Amino acid sequence: MMRHRMFLFGEAEKGELCTPIFCQNLLELSETVGNPTKTSMGVFFAIQTLLFERDLFFFRVKEEGFSVEDYLQGIKILRNKKNFKPLSAICIPGVGNADLIHQITQICNLYQSCLILSEKDFYDYLTTR
Repeated sequence: MMRHRMFLFGEAEKGELCTPIFCQNLLELSETVGNPTKTSMGVFFAIQTLLFERDLFFFRVKEEGFSVEDYLQGIKILRNKKNFKPLSAICIPGVGNADLIHQITQICNLYQSCLILSEKDFYDYLTTR
């Protein structure tokens, strides 16, 4: 039986930028991305994903919610569906940018997956449209 997978955009102290890093447990996550930055929620969501026994693609961005070019690079990678199928969810903590959310929603439709974002980011999305 195949485990659920999540693709998560997040900021962390180490790991290659703009490259999906596959993790199946907390030790792998710790060794590859290290600790979260002070304002990052990405590593928090990554830990939750792994604790719920889901596989994770951690896509490290330079600055969570603000490195638009990094997110666009991730979206481009996600358009190649065969690399990540199946994909249960895409998580974008810290992103309130309506254009990025719209583009990632299209990717979610492609994979028939759900979008995970924080309440604050969802509020920002609704109020900036």
